[in-house]
Amino acid sequence: MSNVMRDAILNGFYDEKILGNNFLGPKLLANEQDEKIWLTLRDELYRCQSFTWAVAFITQDMLVPLKVALADLAAKGVGGTIITSNYLNFNNPRVFEELAKIPNLKVKIAAEAGFHVKGYLFEHEDYQTLIIGSANFTRSAMLSNYEWALKVSSREQADLTKQLMQKISVLKDNSFDLSDQWLADYKKNWRPAPVPHFTKNESKIVPNKMQQAAIRNLRSLVDNGEKRGLVVSATGTGKTYLGAFAVKKFNPKRFLYVVHREQIAKKSLASFQRVIGGKKQEYGLLSGNKHDKNKKYLFATIQTLSQPDMLKSFDLNEFDYILIDEAHRAAAPSYQKILQYFKPQFLLGMTATPERTDEQNVYQIFDYNLAYDIRLRDALQDKMLTPFHYVGVQDYETNGQAIDETTDLRYLVSEERVNYVLKEIDYYGYCGDQAKGLVFCSRREEAHELARLFSEKGHPAVALTNEDSEKVRNKVVQRLVAGEIEYIVAVDLFNEGIDIPALNQIIMLRNTESSIVFIQQLGRGLRKYPGKEFVTVLDFIGNYKNNYMIPIALNHDTSRDKDQAKREARLPHFIDVSTINFNKVASEKILASLDQIKLDNMRELRHSYQSLKNKLGRIPLLHDFAQYGSVSPMVFANNRGLDNYASFLIKMGEAVKISNYENAVLSFLTKELLNGKRAHELVLLQMLLKQKQVNQEDFVLELRKKKIYVNEAALNSVDDILSLDFFDVKQGKTTKKAQYGDQPVVVHSNLFDYELNKDLQDALTQNKWFAGLFKDAIETGLLLCTDYDQQKQFTLYKQYDRKDACRLLNWPRDVSAPMYGYRVGDHDTPIFITYRKDDQEKRNALYRNTLENGRSLRWYTRMPRHLDSEEVQRLLKTSDMHIHVFVKRSDADGKQFFYLGEAQIQPNSVKEELLGPKKKSAVGMNLLLKEPLKTSMSELLFE
Repeated sequence: MSNVMRDAILNGFYDEKILGNNFLGPKLLANEQDEKIWLTLRDELYRCQSFTWAVAFITQDMLVPLKVALADLAAKGVGGTIITSNYLNFNNPRVFEELAKIPNLKVKIAAEAGFHVKGYLFEHEDYQTLIIGSANFTRSAMLSNYEWALKVSSREQADLTKQLMQKISVLKDNSFDLSDQWLADYKKNWRPAPVPHFTKNESKIVPNKMQQAAIRNLRSLVDNGEKRGLVVSATGTGKTYLGAFAVKKFNPKRFLYVVHREQIAKKSLASFQRVIGGKKQEYGLLSGNKHDKNKKYLFATIQTLSQPDMLKSFDLNEFDYILIDEAHRAAAPSYQKILQYFKPQFLLGMTATPERTDEQNVYQIFDYNLAYDIRLRDALQDKMLTPFHYVGVQDYETNGQAIDETTDLRYLVSEERVNYVLKEIDYYGYCGDQAKGLVFCSRREEAHELARLFSEKGHPAVALTNEDSEKVRNKVVQRLVAGEIEYIVAVDLFNEGIDIPALNQIIMLRNTESSIVFIQQLGRGLRKYPGKEFVTVLDFIGNYKNNYMIPIALNHDTSRDKDQAKREARLPHFIDVSTINFNKVASEKILASLDQIKLDNMRELRHSYQSLKNKLGRIPLLHDFAQYGSVSPMVFANNRGLDNYASFLIKMGEAVKISNYENAVLSFLTKELLNGKRAHELVLLQMLLKQKQVNQEDFVLELRKKKIYVNEAALNSVDDILSLDFFDVKQGKTTKKAQYGDQPVVVHSNLFDYELNKDLQDALTQNKWFAGLFKDAIETGLLLCTDYDQQKQFTLYKQYDRKDACRLLNWPRDVSAPMYGYRVGDHDTPIFITYRKDDQEKRNALYRNTLENGRSLRWYTRMPRHLDSEEVQRLLKTSDMHIHVFVKRSDADGKQFFYLGEAQIQPNSVKEELLGPKKKSAVGMNLLLKEPLKTSMSELLFE
């Protein structure tokens, strides 16, 4: 260890040419797109034996993700100390209360005046790591602020370590344990730190960024003579004010607002009056016994307005502007009566959730004019909503049995489970002085019993179901807001159409049956509210079959890629400063669910297709899926049951007519080029759609213009791919070349000119279906190309399979089938490493791949090989050999490997070894990655 530490320090502080250690070497930390300071702290926590943090300022909004990590550490018997202070009264008393809940954490208060330290010390087996810099333990500093922090490691005998330990010893001596009495005194005397006061004109309401864009689009629809439009806007993003701004801009003679609940109608009336202004007498309500029929701005409930006598009392042209709120309900018969009766100049629909489970097409009702679409993720990133901290924890287990879809009610409401749930709720906490929580469960009896038990145990709660009247619901909500109760326990309610901005907790005690409903329920608590800085979302995850939906819904993941979903379950994720966290056991339950599901099955694709078709009002293309869909275009490309998107459309019953040859060409585009991992072929094909011949010089100029790398090897490879010679490799009874049409897609009319083959040219001019799908595949592929760095052969941390490597290395043939773990080329050697072996009996399990230091991978040749073997000699002796390292976590992670960059062989690490039970010879060597691993990638692949 001493030599490793020495080299790490010398590498970081003296000479980068000295081999360092990515785990131990000094590193400058900052908050970047995919690397946060918190991720490094979290990684150190999970690897340490104990820790001591000395940090002046702590905010409650960062304690939830910390508690997830410390709960996992507690299960391993690991704990630590935080030394903080009351300096400047920055730390809210709630911070100390929440820290005191953590059983494996000792909290000490520094007695030093002006305590302003920001240092994080982690004790490992035989070394220490210190992170010190500008970052306090606040959400902003850990996730978003422009901060710098230096991470350094040292041994006990190092002078730095001795200085540090002496400082900590003095600090601990001059600190005292957090006590109930000190906290009570602090709470009594605490005053918030003064904040700058800004004068705000409360009477002036101006549109936010989203509203401005939507108003422009709505105005454009009106100017173009359209009669209807739809706005999709996440709850809490100012949907009602947007409607008011749009109406004010239109300036109607008479306006009608329609919604399904009187409470919403009353609130909207007040909001419109604030925005539009005018006399109070111009605004009226049409609901129940209130019939202000002659008002200029009329706010009606659908129940009253749809009554036959009431409807007929209005002229067909009575209103020149009508707004339907909660427009996903517009397919219902009562709404259809209204829409078929009135003839407004413009009809606006607004909803947070246009997708329906009953196959009704909301987009069609509004003529497919989607004026604006802002979903939850966009709204959080634009800071329109309150950030949330989601925690997935395991549900209660007894005798090794976890809650699942079949669990008997008596177990769901057992005292043991309720005690466990309340304990977890209390541990993860909430923002504010009192819990104001919404609990979602799956059964009415469960809701009533949980509310009774919560109340008995000192947490007043009321159950609400769809059997309760609106009056009862409103009264219960008022009690929650007033602090008379802490929880509403709901079933079949509150997915939509109810505002409780004061909510500070969302508790999920049920199976996730739908991604749409999951996001609706999550969104219930995200509306901004005075003093609410975050919402705690606590999801109790049992042995549910649908657990796989959770990370997909939270991350708005359209890939339907199992590897991607597994990454989302293993690692914390962020949406701006909102955090998504799973404890270790909950993560394992999600991974188990993912192993049992096929994410790209035809039922899912059919549903996604129909939803997008409803949204667009036409047959969607792959490019539409890339821009608007709930599924990535690559799902169609990777589906083994589909040749191409045309074959999918035929399965959907669309009247697509293509020949066998056209089908083969589309299959080639879809299976080989659509992924966007290299743009060259797509750029050339796009050029050939516009002109019959393309000169090689013009092709090269176009590539350079688009900042795509080009050289002679790449141009030769493009010829190999588009001639299909690359695929002229035996596959069963035939070749891939035969499956793709058996003739070049692109030919040379002379040495330097490209053109499409004659059959392909004819097909493009004679078959509109084929021409459209051919062009769509090219345009979609070019769109997907933007996810990759086209100035390089490979993009760091993107995924590739063996065939991708053959193509991107410009090899003339696809030799991926016999490649196995590696292939030594003339100038390039791709190495594919499966880090964790699922089956110790498998051949590749014999190779003891290890990550030595966060940067150096121990790797072995195949067996039998010796130091004097021809391929070993080529690998070691070729001076310009480029070694490309691709790694996946385990065999269960499919065919795709993460690209970790180029590596160099450490000469003194090369030696011949005997491996496996039969003691066969292989050559082992350390591969030193040129690019040190990022924290998130190290955790994903190697821990």
